Amino acid sequence: MTEAQPLTQDDPVRLGPFELSGRLGAGGQGIVYLGRGPEGDLVAVKLLHAGLTSDQEARSRFLQEAAVAQRVARFCTASVLYVDVAGDQPYIVSEYVQGPSLRQLVDREGPRRGAALERLAIATATALGAIHRAGILHRDFKPANVLMGPEGPVVIDFGIARALDAPGATATGMAMGTPSYLAPEQLAGAPVSPAADVFAWGVTMVFAANGTPAFGQDSIPVVMNRILNQEPDLGRLEGALRAIVAACLSKDPARRPTADELVARLTGQPTAPVSPPPQPGHKTAKSRRAAPAGPPEAAKPRRDRRGAPRTRVRWEVLLGVGAAAVAVGALAASGLVFNGVTAHLTGTSAMEPPETSQPAIPPPGGAANGAVSSLDPARRPSASPSAKVSKTPVAIIAVPEEEQPPASKPKPSWRPKPTRAPSPTESSGLSPEVPIPIPTATSKPTASKPPPKPTPTPPKPTPPKTTPSKGTPNKFTPAGVCGSGYKVINQRALAGGAATIYLLYHGTSRMNCVVTMATTVNGTKVKMSATLKVKSGATGQDAGAYESYAGPVRLAAAKTCVMWGGAYGAAQWTSAWSHCG
Repeated sequence: MTEAQPLTQDDPVRLGPFELSGRLGAGGQGIVYLGRGPEGDLVAVKLLHAGLTSDQEARSRFLQEAAVAQRVARFCTASVLYVDVAGDQPYIVSEYVQGPSLRQLVDREGPRRGAALERLAIATATALGAIHRAGILHRDFKPANVLMGPEGPVVIDFGIARALDAPGATATGMAMGTPSYLAPEQLAGAPVSPAADVFAWGVTMVFAANGTPAFGQDSIPVVMNRILNQEPDLGRLEGALRAIVAACLSKDPARRPTADELVARLTGQPTAPVSPPPQPGHKTAKSRRAAPAGPPEAAKPRRDRRGAPRTRVRWEVLLGVGAAAVAVGALAASGLVFNGVTAHLTGTSAMEPPETSQPAIPPPGGAANGAVSSLDPARRPSASPSAKVSKTPVAIIAVPEEEQPPASKPKPSWRPKPTRAPSPTESSGLSPEVPIPIPTATSKPTASKPPPKPTPTPPKPTPPKTTPSKGTPNKFTPAGVCGSGYKVINQRALAGGAATIYLLYHGTSRMNCVVTMATTVNGTKVKMSATLKVKSGATGQDAGAYESYAGPVRLAAAKTCVMWGGAYGAAQWTSAWSHCG
């Protein structure tokens, strides 16, 4: 879990019997604090935002989060310890997991390789299977929500999870998540099933192996267009894991394996070979999908959705259908989060469950009497040959702070596109080999030429250059690191431009943020730091050996002067008291 930041003047110091000592993070639903229980044990305390407490649905959803979390096997999530209400604000107390997130680990130590990557894949797929067996969709599975705890990976943050057996849970509501990890059907406004979490798991494994998601991390419209229309970049993934991840990233949710099937394949249980997604122009054979080995009857969702009629779904979708042309301004601070930018997904569509196809990874033991999983209505046999989408298109809507030009006319429908599986001879995302010219045998002999005269003074060896130009441009941005709503208000170059210290400000929360960012990265770590001081207030610092950036350090400084600075290698700088407004 991220290192705690100091409490602000608006933060509580105690909730019930729990004493709060710092902030661990903030999200669309509330703020997470580091606390200590009556017996001195560390806990994570999540407090619902005050602005949501008047919304009875939001309060109910928050309390439901605690109930559904307790239905998940404790080995894969942070256990819920306590639920209560402080005044009119409910809060949940859960186990504190010490350790960085997978995103932080990859950013600071590099991609995972070999056995470490395989262990991560097995642990997270097992956790996802346990979550689905409890009747839950995570809806925001990503590297930031996988904590690398001392006892193994732990999947966290069910703040936008929904119980599958909750009435209306999949009928209406806001689609929330991180764009790079959203499945095509989520972007199209179609009903969401556990297959969407499996898609996000596949993108997460690509990030773990390469340091970047499978569809890149450019602007929101570009990434969404790639998810809908282009093949994933699997990068350095190899062998069986590469084929498994490719199956998870199929455009058609019915073609993806279940989480239980992932575990079976990853652990070497008897299964059929991975079947690649269908090629364009090939008709998919009909088949009945077997349900994975599930929990006892009491743990299964109570509601049988097999006879449920087609459901209309209202979403808020930020998507440029067509060429993903969309006017994106400064987006509202809830919903989709991408590089610190937040968006809403909206529109109206209705989609029937697609016809089932041969599973990408059959469950252990093969199909069992054609049983169908109650967790996955989208994969059940349908008389229709393909998914049907209502004529009401999914709209392109930006939520800017200022007026933006209207988006281009959206396409009237969306159909899942098959994903081409990589062939066995396909490279792992690297450039094709280029033959090196070999000197021909007709070259003239050089024996008759006199040897060159020795140079009296040998040339001095050229020391290796360490200038930033030798590295790769830093893929991170100050606003992306600090979070949605932050804007750069000052900056200072360090070490001849090798790094820059940025000061950012959030106009709504009146929080300052400092981050020190390397201009280029080359795989080596450099000692760097980011420091922020509030006059007559708190002080925050993040220092260590990092590859890309130090920070973010966030502190509230409304109508108060701040002192900011940082260091990169031997170079360091600190401002005078400034920005006092």
